[in-house]
Amino acid sequence: MKTVLVYRDRLLPPSEQAFMRRQYMGFRTLRPCWVGCRRDAPAPDLPGDVRFLGGSGPLRPLRQMAFRQFGWGAAREVADLAPVLVHAQFGRGGALALPIARALGVPLVVTFHGGDAFKDRHYAGGFPPSVFQRRWQALQSHAALFVCVSEGVRDRLLERGVPARLLEVIPIGAEPAPLAAGPADRFVFAGRFVDKKGVPVLIDAVRILAGRGVTPPVVLAGDGPLLPAMRDRAAGLANLRFAGWLGAADLAAEMDRAIALLVPSVVPPGGDREGLPSVAVEAMARGVPVVASSQSGLEGAVGHAGAGIVVPAGDPMALADAMQAMLVPRTRDAMAGAAAATARESFCAPVQSARLEARLLSLLPGATG
Repeated sequence: MKTVLVYRDRLLPPSEQAFMRRQYMGFRTLRPCWVGCRRDAPAPDLPGDVRFLGGSGPLRPLRQMAFRQFGWGAAREVADLAPVLVHAQFGRGGALALPIARALGVPLVVTFHGGDAFKDRHYAGGFPPSVFQRRWQALQSHAALFVCVSEGVRDRLLERGVPARLLEVIPIGAEPAPLAAGPADRFVFAGRFVDKKGVPVLIDAVRILAGRGVTPPVVLAGDGPLLPAMRDRAAGLANLRFAGWLGAADLAAEMDRAIALLVPSVVPPGGDREGLPSVAVEAMARGVPVVASSQSGLEGAVGHAGAGIVVPAGDPMALADAMQAMLVPRTRDAMAGAAAATARESFCAPVQSARLEARLLSLLPGATG
């Protein structure tokens, strides 16, 4: 098999492990070798080998700094792998991997996931400029392809001046899963407690429902910097439970009993927004409908397919109304079927992974198409 270097500076935050792995599950010709500078604990279970740059010993931090800031040395550390292509994760990863691809003389592909396309601060001038800012123009000139996980990411990069010929949408799918066994008796949110996730809107919607005498259980799974403030905001809501960060099996158990997955995303100051929330695709694969905001990156997948309800972003009343509508069994069951069908037809992880591999192979010298 031919080796493709997969660059991610952090290998790998727990929130990324599942969807990163799914990108390569359908590869048959290319063998991933993961390359980065930082190890997150516990070590993720990834397809392919893992290699950390900088060697060992007291000079390792200095060597890693020289690589990040100036691109020095890393190509020598991976040349023995004889990679045929570098696939970098996130825009900053593409900027860091650019010197490796150049030194090895191989194509560079970068996958943009969301925040790396939407956050204005990544593209704004500053002093000193970040590595990404310094290499942004060179990255567009050298890269063979920017993979966008959603149409929204592609549209934002077009607005930033990236040539259309460089952009292609290849979503990250979900693995086929058994349909949720029920009984559907709770709403579920799963994600980081950060501004763009819109957790305050969700809590306010639950409080509106409580004022109507409607108190379905609501489970919020995840952690993050806003968690303490959100606990305070939810004071007095006995039907709302903070579950903390859940592993895949525990989250699947919550999904099995979900009336719907709640994705109340907003766009905070600075422009950050969702790309394609992987947890929503996973829920749909289990036949769980989605209540999503108009800034969730799911408007087409959910609203147009009838796989859930799309509500205006930042509107707790609209979110409360949609949650109440989901409590009608016939409404919910029809959307559950549409959710499963959409996931199967448009977001099957083995299919999307094979599609990604075929596109990477098409970029190699001598490829016929």
